[in-house]
Amino acid sequence: MTFELQIVTPDGLIFEGEAEKLFCRTIAGDVCILARHCNYMTALGMGEARVTMADGTVRRAACIGGMLAVTGGKARLVATTWEWAEDIDKARAEASRHRAEEILARKGADARELELANARLRRALVRTSVAR
Repeated sequence: MTFELQIVTPDGLIFEGEAEKLFCRTIAGDVCILARHCNYMTALGMGEARVTMADGTVRRAACIGGMLAVTGGKARLVATTWEWAEDIDKARAEASRHRAEEILARKGADARELELANARLRRALVRTSVAR
């Protein structure tokens, strides 16, 4: 059994079609959406997302922030950032992780620098994990 799934970002439509399952991280924990799910709305967290397509194949993605709404049996995921595993630039993600770790290890960094470096590190870790 499938349901209609639409995934969009500020850059446009990422996916629109039938899916068997959507697994993603919300601000309250992980959630799995299946066909005939009750109406539901939540803010998205940062982590790996998986979409089981109508043909049974599973696609993985890095999902960072946004909203998920399920209404009338249709799911719409509006992500701040959504990157399919095969589209992640592994070298860029590793470089971002290294830069963040350098800032965090540096003495004298102010609170704002540390906050931004922590956010960069979390995003880089999600991307590198999904890209493997």
